[in-house]
Amino acid sequence: MHIALDKIDNNRFMRELSIKIKIADREYPMTVQAEEEERVRRAGKLINERLKSYREKFGIDDKQDLLSMVAFDAIVDRFGIEDNLQSNDESVLNKIKSIEHLINQSI
Repeated sequence: MHIALDKIDNNRFMRELSIKIKIADREYPMTVQAEEEERVRRAGKLINERLKSYREKFGIDDKQDLLSMVAFDAIVDRFGIEDNLQSNDESVLNKIKSIEHLINQSI
């Protein structure tokens, strides 16, 4: 594994790693920040697990179809998370407004 140092603002250094991620029997070389390496590797592992799951569940061997299904599934998951975050944000704001109202009433 190759490690490169790139200078960034404020004279700090950020470590970059050259890694290879294998997805659907293909290796993809990439350069990632050191702190992102674990997340990138986990993402590759999850993609491969989902590919295997779809292959076994639906009996599909075409890698393009499998990758399309995994990509679609990932976007649906992301939309669900975004909707949940938005709902949580609204709930927190409503609670803050309620607390502010109670504070203003007690003053």
